Amino acid sequence: MFRRSPSSTAIGSARRSVRDLRVGETGTVCCLEDPEMALKLLEMGCVPGVQVRLSGRAPLGDPLMLVLGDQEYTLSVRASEAATILLKE
Repeated sequence: MFRRSPSSTAIGSARRSVRDLRVGETGTVCCLEDPEMALKLLEMGCVPGVQVRLSGRAPLGDPLMLVLGDQEYTLSVRASEAATILLKE
């Protein structure tokens, strides 16, 4: 569920996160990268396997508005938090 990767900034790490989605694009949550942030995100519904859609961005790009799952649960997160939610390839 968690993925701690000290080489996440290394060349060749092309994992997509929720922050990389374009407005209207969807993805499926794979895992959460930051163990400290993971509990907060899990409580808000960002569990592995759930589908997430980026429905909007604030004018300056932060925060992001996400729609989780089939029940149309809307969630706003900071861009830094969205970067820790990794998507399945």
